Amino acid sequence: MRIYRIFPFILFFLLLGSHDAHTQTKKTREELEREKAEVQARLREFDAILKQTSATKQTSLGELNALTRQFQTQNRLVNTLDREVRLINQEISETEKKIIALETQLKDLKAEYSRMIYNSSKLNRGLSIVAFVFSSGNFNQLYMRLKYLKQYSDSRKQQAEQIEKLSAELGDQRALLDKKKADKIAVLSEEQKERAELERLRKSQQGVVNTLSRKERDIQRQITATKKQQEQLNRMIKQVIEEEIRRAEAEANKANSTTTKKAGTSMPMTPEAAALSSSFAGNKGKLPWPVETGFVSQGYGTYPHPTLKGIVQDSDGLEIRTQANSNVRSVFDGTVSKISTIPGYGLTVIIKHGEYFTMYSRLKNISVKVGQSVKAKETIGQVAANADGQSEVHFQTWKGLQIMDPATWITSK
Repeated sequence: MRIYRIFPFILFFLLLGSHDAHTQTKKTREELEREKAEVQARLREFDAILKQTSATKQTSLGELNALTRQFQTQNRLVNTLDREVRLINQEISETEKKIIALETQLKDLKAEYSRMIYNSSKLNRGLSIVAFVFSSGNFNQLYMRLKYLKQYSDSRKQQAEQIEKLSAELGDQRALLDKKKADKIAVLSEEQKERAELERLRKSQQGVVNTLSRKERDIQRQITATKKQQEQLNRMIKQVIEEEIRRAEAEANKANSTTTKKAGTSMPMTPEAAALSSSFAGNKGKLPWPVETGFVSQGYGTYPHPTLKGIVQDSDGLEIRTQANSNVRSVFDGTVSKISTIPGYGLTVIIKHGEYFTMYSRLKNISVKVGQSVKAKETIGQVAANADGQSEVHFQTWKGLQIMDPATWITSK
């Protein structure tokens, strides 16, 4: 008679553990689904952008950079799907263990219930319940027999309820198992399709690498020419920043008490400029992209090309590939400090944000003017397309005369 008394507790903890594990697993599945959705959105951006140049694209370093980024993102999607399959396998295994445990519990409950029915039938055959009660030798024995019969009846009722509850939970777990197996089939099918796409991209990438490897000298000349153009671009922004510093110093000497010199910078600033500068710094890693959609085709710094041997890339900013005719936006509140044209970089806009500066190059038209105040995400022009039909914005960030990695300032994608 002891077994059925502990079954409610066993069932309670079994169902509680099942709920907690399911909640935790569900949370992990939700995170994977969210990551998968984000990667798929990025791939749709790649497709939309690269399809625009499919008719005119040349076998160029820029095209290889874009293809490499697309391959890396596709590989990330395949890895995410692979993790999802592994997680579903784990869920299936855990559900199967729960089903086995539930089946064992249900078997024991039914066996105990059968013994109770058998004992009850033996009692009825030997002596009626009424006779059993009233054959008591004294009142105390009568009371104890009535109490026993009530407990026995309650136990049978509780046992029946537990069997019904456990059977329902077992049915739910079996249905859940069927769903998880169907999920696994669907994800495996999706993974197989995405792996095929990954292999197609790999072959396409390798074809471009093979072609460009035979043009190494041309590419090196291209990189050297771009570096010279970039140096000219940097000289221009340094001149602009130095001029801003001289202007600020002149205004500081004139106003004297209304400007302050922020620690760590050589630029005196008004309280308003200092507040703007502090706000810009406080939004590091949260600034919007200079274009609404796009991907980084070349990062900041000097590093060997990820797929083309012997080629070293060098950039003082980010090359952001975007859709043709996209609007280029200011990443923060500020004032237009300079508008210029640089060979190889086209129209360029420099915006001042206190002691910080952002630069936007390769624009085909400008919709702002020098001295104009702009807000974050306000359009300052439109992106231009190069000879290969690629629309790329060159974006830089500076703190005074110190250049910085723009990728650490804008939101990650």
